[in-house]
Amino acid sequence: MKTQILTFLLIIGVYTFSVAQIGGTHVYEFLNLSQSARITGLGGTHITVMDEDLALAYSNPAALNPLMNQRMTFNTEFYFSGIIQGYAGYSQYSDKIDMSFHGGIKYISYGKFDARDIYANDLGQFKSSEYAIVLGSSKKLNEKLSAGANLKIITSQLEGFSSFGLAMDIAGMYVDTAKNFTASLVFKNMGGQITSYHNEKEAIPFEIQAGFSKKLKYLPFRLSVMGIHLQKWNILYDDPNQEDETLLFGEAPKEQSKAQLFVDNFFRHLVFNGEFLFGKKENFQLRLGYNHLRRKELSLENLRSLAGFSAGTGFKIKNFKFDYGLGFYFTGVTTHHLGLLLNLNEFKKSSQ
Repeated sequence: MKTQILTFLLIIGVYTFSVAQIGGTHVYEFLNLSQSARITGLGGTHITVMDEDLALAYSNPAALNPLMNQRMTFNTEFYFSGIIQGYAGYSQYSDKIDMSFHGGIKYISYGKFDARDIYANDLGQFKSSEYAIVLGSSKKLNEKLSAGANLKIITSQLEGFSSFGLAMDIAGMYVDTAKNFTASLVFKNMGGQITSYHNEKEAIPFEIQAGFSKKLKYLPFRLSVMGIHLQKWNILYDDPNQEDETLLFGEAPKEQSKAQLFVDNFFRHLVFNGEFLFGKKENFQLRLGYNHLRRKELSLENLRSLAGFSAGTGFKIKNFKFDYGLGFYFTGVTTHHLGLLLNLNEFKKSSQ
């Protein structure tokens, strides 16, 4: 029955119709930035792995599990134009009630800005930043199905303007260890502003995500497919300048057929990634990802680039796990993400 409910909710998410575009229409967009170097290397979105990586619980609270007990994670991404964003968290498992809990903080610092009046007089400098305190828990419902929820307390300071908001994530996760198959469904950022920058309150970036992962039997490789923005069907970008564009020899670009538009829109909902897992304990990992939506929106016409692709690596040394993620956005612009996972439980054992 629980699996049928999960499938039903997934169908609703896929077929919800909307023609609105997804960019530039919400506040607190930093909530959707990758929280870890591992996820950056996997295309920026990942909700279908359940292991000791605590950072996964931010994007899917149902992924919280006892393996994350007494883990601490620190992640920092060097974003565009001096912007820095990251996530830090801690997890604890309670054996008495058989539940896992985690808490963390996600932040973004936009750096320093020059303040000027309408006459361009120098008024000094100001800083802008946003934070989200995240509290979450998960419970195993049966041998294969888990459920979890996150609460996000959000604050934003942009020069002299500020805002406060609340959001919630609800997730379900199906794990079949015998078949090495995992599937997840996540309702992200349900909530809104409590106080706004101005008199009018704005929407926050609600999103439905679903996905699955399959670890191959005879190869140390896990393939994953993520479905993003499932609350909207049409997420094509309608470029008002496209009618004025010309190709290399002056001819107008050909209009795409309905079939081509359907295929393009369909794949914009998908993120593909793969993870090579080497060693008996999978202590060394290589990662690749492809985000079709990012590629279509950020690549330049008639110019090849790696926009939409990502790569990364991770390795574990005793009680430390190091991760690195590289994201390609558009020509000449990349982001670098560093991550560290600590096993505090092992530190306690070694000190005894």
